[in-house]
Amino acid sequence: VVLPRISSRMIDIQTKMTERALELLCLPENQPCYLLDIGCGSGLSGDYISDEGHYWVGIDISTAMLDAALDRDTEGDLLLGDMGQGIPFRPGSFDGCISISAVQWLCNANKKSDIPAKRLYRFFSSLYAVLVRGARAVLQLYPENSEQLELITTQATRAGFTGGVVVDFPNSAKAKKFYLCLFSGPSTFLPKGLTESQDAHQATESTFTNERAPHKMARRGLMKKSREWVLEKKARRRRQGKEVRPDTQYTGRKRKPRF
Repeated sequence: VVLPRISSRMIDIQTKMTERALELLCLPENQPCYLLDIGCGSGLSGDYISDEGHYWVGIDISTAMLDAALDRDTEGDLLLGDMGQGIPFRPGSFDGCISISAVQWLCNANKKSDIPAKRLYRFFSSLYAVLVRGARAVLQLYPENSEQLELITTQATRAGFTGGVVVDFPNSAKAKKFYLCLFSGPSTFLPKGLTESQDAHQATESTFTNERAPHKMARRGLMKKSREWVLEKKARRRRQGKEVRPDTQYTGRKRKPRF
């Protein structure tokens, strides 16, 4: 199986959108949460979730993308599944849910038996069930038109969610992003979208290059298995409350081959 290559551009975009999605989730500070990542792909979103000290489970319909996630040694649990068939977890399993660039695919009918409205309702109703009451779901998506966005929001409302759509940088052709913010409990305030005047460096996406990052490159530019990579991973596990051996001068040091 040929695994998909992950470019530095893709990593940067996915990380920024995941960061924004977690911000919109409004999770409690300094408290690890158990999150669901819909359409997790190769685990780029999950890497950021882990960096923030949370636990996660990812579901994706693509075997190749999940193989890429395993190859990248992501820390979350992975599940092969079609979100249009429902989310197969026990009620109240998750403290929140994110999804990056996936939900709009439910609007496509890949075969005659696929009815987008029914698949969307099955997805949202099962998602509503697996969330802890009062939890949020933030789904970043690329709707083709206003009718498609209305179809998605209508089915989410039918399933019991409240909330709405947050649009970041609405006047920018390149940086404009849609986030469907859903509440599984009583209605609360809907966050405002970012605008160009709020933060100049946030108004546009990063400057991209054509360079590609190999699978063995760790998150945030650290080379996998290097001392810095090991120290960061140990620090993250300590934040999660896990038992970790103390750091020493030998931490992350390469061992000589044995004969």
